Amino acid sequence: MPRYQRYLLRQLVGPFLFVTLGLTAVVWLSQSLRIIDLIVNKGLSFGAFLLMSMLVLPTFLSAILPIAFFCSLLFVYNRLTIDSELVCLRAAGISQWSLAKPALMMATIIVVVAYAIGMYVMPISHREFKERQFVLRSEHSALLLEEGSFNSLTEGVTVYIRDREGGSLNGILVHDAREQESPITMMAERGLLVQTDQGPRFILFNGHRQQIDRDSTRLSLLNFERYTIDLGEFAQRQGDRWREPRERFVDELLDPNSQGADRMRSKFLSEAHNRIVSPLFAYTFAAIGLAALLMGNVDRRGQWRRMLVAIAAAVMFQALALFLVNATAKNGNLIPLMYLNPILATAAAIAVLRSRWPRFLGGRAAAPEPGAGG
Repeated sequence: MPRYQRYLLRQLVGPFLFVTLGLTAVVWLSQSLRIIDLIVNKGLSFGAFLLMSMLVLPTFLSAILPIAFFCSLLFVYNRLTIDSELVCLRAAGISQWSLAKPALMMATIIVVVAYAIGMYVMPISHREFKERQFVLRSEHSALLLEEGSFNSLTEGVTVYIRDREGGSLNGILVHDAREQESPITMMAERGLLVQTDQGPRFILFNGHRQQIDRDSTRLSLLNFERYTIDLGEFAQRQGDRWREPRERFVDELLDPNSQGADRMRSKFLSEAHNRIVSPLFAYTFAAIGLAALLMGNVDRRGQWRRMLVAIAAAVMFQALALFLVNATAKNGNLIPLMYLNPILATAAAIAVLRSRWPRFLGGRAAAPEPGAGG
């Protein structure tokens, strides 16, 4: 690779990493706000909160990478034009395609990384996130018990806790009215909700158990130092949980019949083809940005008009892609349009890059290149 191409590639890497980190931080913050209630109000450990919030990132990272690359490409090539570096390279006989090659090489790297995330990392991380979320909900952990209010574990079973200290629950009242003729009420100074090999258990300490027989109006009272309530009958098994399309690998999505998802066939296929198509937008955005900034006359005051046109085009094609994802989830016959969108957008940008008449990008056409050097 010529030295000037290595230079252009280095110029792209820094802004790309900066924009990627910035967009990732914004997405991570917006998603973590959905989970932060578990750490602020319900005592979830910071480590568990951090792990769950990080597990949602791969779901959005494959979409962030092409956008971050597009922003860095516009910034770098515009700055190089303002500083006359591209003008000097053209004067030395460097062709447009040689100037575009570093951006296309970086786009290829991003496509490969995005495919790795979408095909492998995202389904694994999303599955792990959903399973952890499922455990919290289905096994009625202490995180789901509100302080100072009556919480219904299941029909007929109500739990009240006064407050919480770390993982310990204080001031506990449990009322079991599933058997209407002999309801049970238990009160304890403190308790723990724990997960065992046999299922979830509610362990109470220093309390008493009251049971009344409505027919005989007889009250039974039992004082205890430790009492264990089996919650296994309330909890579902993880194996029974239906896995969403985002939790499945592409080969599973492309064969919905084998997954027992006949009714969701279109949604499964839409998710599968979206993972195949989405990384290709790195090439589309590269072509749009290069067509906007490498063609037309040079203006050292900036190329804001071309950049606005490029941004508008990128937003339009990205919005169309999101629309097609929703549309194909309802009508599988529209799936070919998901592929036509980036293909036609890239072809149109390449046609502009090869043309000599991009007047809408900045006035007069560029002068012919001196040659096709390096």
